[in-house]
Amino acid sequence: MAQVITGLENCLESPPKVLRDAARFGLLANQASVNKDFEYASTLLARRFPGKLAALFSPQHGFWGEQQENMIETGHSRDSLLGVPVFSLYSETRKPTPAMLEGLECLVVDLQDVGTRIYTFVWTMMACLEACASAKIPVLVLDRPNPLGGDAFEGPLLDLHYASFVGRSAIPMRHGLTMGELAHWLNAEHKIGADLHVVKMSGWLRGMLWPESGRTWVITSPNLPRPEGCLVYPGQVLLEGTNVSEGRGTTTPFEVLGAPFVSPSKLLDELSAYKLTGLHLRPVRFVPTFHKWRDKSCGGLYLHVTDPRIFQPVRTTLALITTIRRLWPSEFAWRDPPYEYETVKKPIDILFCNCMFREALEKNPVKTPAELDELLFLDRAAWRKRVSEHLLYGG
Repeated sequence: MAQVITGLENCLESPPKVLRDAARFGLLANQASVNKDFEYASTLLARRFPGKLAALFSPQHGFWGEQQENMIETGHSRDSLLGVPVFSLYSETRKPTPAMLEGLECLVVDLQDVGTRIYTFVWTMMACLEACASAKIPVLVLDRPNPLGGDAFEGPLLDLHYASFVGRSAIPMRHGLTMGELAHWLNAEHKIGADLHVVKMSGWLRGMLWPESGRTWVITSPNLPRPEGCLVYPGQVLLEGTNVSEGRGTTTPFEVLGAPFVSPSKLLDELSAYKLTGLHLRPVRFVPTFHKWRDKSCGGLYLHVTDPRIFQPVRTTLALITTIRRLWPSEFAWRDPPYEYETVKKPIDILFCNCMFREALEKNPVKTPAELDELLFLDRAAWRKRVSEHLLYGG
């Protein structure tokens, strides 16, 4: 199997002028920003451009992915080997300050995304575009694969009344874009005006899922240790808006869900009406070591994706939440804010993209498959047309 060549590797082989001309540059990256030999982007770029890498920036969870939970901020630090500051963009600020950018002539972004609107790396990149546009500093994005592929879309567009740090642009939950394509889209759609450059990948096609990229998965954040977790994440992340465990505190977060009040067999039987495709649901019990229901035995289901091309993660989790709430109405609960710096709106609303799902269940907990599909409606052809001029890859 041929291996996709990332933007980082292409940049090292043939650096663009915007980087060659920069006397000092910064790098936004984390522990997943590696080449095929698992060497870090920071090490490689410092070696390729001696004396020019002047600052590192890290997204949520920190450069090393040490912080587990949402809204657990990372402090600023210093890279002792490279002798440069490491500025956390999940701290008292989520946007680079003028002081952080002072003296930089380019900001390089090399982050592995997971293809889901909720994932905050995208919005950290957007904040960097905004800050660099104000400071008149070029931004260079080194592209990487979307592990969910580039031709499958799911979930309604975000209602910007519910914009937050888990979504700042009207895109679907499963958007089908790479970080480079998203950078182009955000820069144009929001009229940011950044001097944006992208180093493309070689060998990536839109229909590719992660196993077809030939790349080894490197953990992007503490609760996505496996590419299998990425497949279910666009739906299972909605459980963060409920009191049902999404598997944090287990070895396979997001691939398992449950709560002490859930009967696995009863839940499984009731889900049959939704005719969920592309997966096998296995009844399980588990005990989270932290987070929701810590040290308590939870009944639930394990999601085994058997056919990623027909699996619909968002629809699947909507069916799960709907069924759990209907079967156990007195035990199920929506979580209250704060969530990702939103202190007023319900977490489920900013996660889903609007209040329609929550309000529909509160009005009538019985939802047919057709009613769920209506809540999830997305004009896929229209979305593809909207982003078409920003697509960098065919196939």
